[in-house]
Amino acid sequence: MPRAKAGPKTTETAPALARLVPTQQRSRERFEKILACAAELMAEKGSEAFRMSDVVERSGVPFGSLYQYFPDKTAIIGTLAERYNAVGRDCVRRDLAVVKATRDLHPALCRITDSYYRMFMDVPVMRDIWQATQADRALQKLDEEDGAYLAGLLGDALRRIAPDAPASALASFSQLMMTLIAATVRHAITQDAKEAARILTLFKRMLPKNLAALEA
Repeated sequence: MPRAKAGPKTTETAPALARLVPTQQRSRERFEKILACAAELMAEKGSEAFRMSDVVERSGVPFGSLYQYFPDKTAIIGTLAERYNAVGRDCVRRDLAVVKATRDLHPALCRITDSYYRMFMDVPVMRDIWQATQADRALQKLDEEDGAYLAGLLGDALRRIAPDAPASALASFSQLMMTLIAATVRHAITQDAKEAARILTLFKRMLPKNLAALEA
């Protein structure tokens, strides 16, 4: 997956994130500066150690302006998480667009696995963001919603190649595949490069090459 450049988004079901997403250029630049400095601090200190006061010091944005956009640190992390989630969704959508027949499934799942791993490696702060979403119950909702969205993308692709398969089976299969890919990649990024490559190669060999599991 490419380096993330997309703007932050919010959803009705996600926890409260940015209070205000500005549209005027000057305010937008300040908003982006806050996020960029927060990402730098997370990469340096980890998600637990950095504070709102650190963002103020690093960015030069006054406390009043910072709180105008973000009520707390959770809101900053959540906004960054949504930014990277949006990029990840675009990549998965792209990798699944070429699935036209059963034979396309395995290569597409392998590409998603590799893309997901590259995204974590290209944007190291994503590891801190992911750890923060797991530790914060409010942010866990974002991770759950992203997983459900990705499973939905896979489910749509599977319906193209298996239109007669039960909808419930396709949904379960899709959720399981995306959960396993995420878990494997998040394990791989904790290893050195050689071990990570071994883990990912083994996992990709285990990915399904057809939809025989749905025939039971």
